[in-house]
Amino acid sequence: MEKIKIFATSFTQVMLVSVNTILLTKGYVLGIFMVAFTISFIWCYNVSKIALSDIRRKLIYSFGAGLGSVTGYLVMKILA
Repeated sequence: MEKIKIFATSFTQVMLVSVNTILLTKGYVLGIFMVAFTISFIWCYNVSKIALSDIRRKLIYSFGAGLGSVTGYLVMKILA
C-alpha cells in the first residue's frame, strides 16, 4: 500500500505541473494559482517520504512522476 501511495502522490504532483504549464501559457490566473498551491502542498508530503527512502521507492516515485507528466499533457490536450 505504501508503494501505491508513493506512486500516486508523485503521479498527481507531476500531472499538475503539466497542467499548470498549459494554464500558464493560456493565462488562466485562477487556475494557475489553484494548481500551483496544490502542487506545493503535495510536494510538502512527497519530500519527507522520498528524501531518505531506498532506491526502490525512489524508482516508484520517479515512474509515477513520468507517467503523471504524460497524463497531464494528454488531459490538457483533450480539454484545451
